[in-house]
Amino acid sequence: QVQLVESGGGMVQAGGSLRLSCAASGRSFNDYTMGWFRQAAGKEREFVGAISGSGGYTLYSDSVKGRFIISRDNAKNVVYLQMTNLKSEDTAVYYCAADGRRHVSMQTMIREGFGAWGPGTQVTVSS
Repeated sequence: QVQLVESGGGMVQAGGSLRLSCAASGRSFNDYTMGWFRQAAGKEREFVGAISGSGGYTLYSDSVKGRFIISRDNAKNVVYLQMTNLKSEDTAVYYCAADGRRHVSMQTMIREGFGAWGPGTQVTVSS
């Protein structure tokens, strides 16, 4: 089972940028679809974006499309979330997730839940 640890969270002013990283342990990292989710205080966890194992396909929520970019470095077992033009509503705990199921669409993974999760990292955007 892959283990995940996020880093890079912190406080930033509105309009600023931040890059989150998620380091994965274990082998065959490129077999995993990786996702980013977030949960604001008092709200349910929501999907942010996901990237396929090869990095060739990405999917984003409408709320972050055009502002956030997901990428991965399979040689380093790391996935990134580059966040730009941050808004106060982006304040949340951000979670990295991984799913190694084959022949399952990214949309199904998002709906059913990813198989492994990191502990999360706090992002606070001040206005």
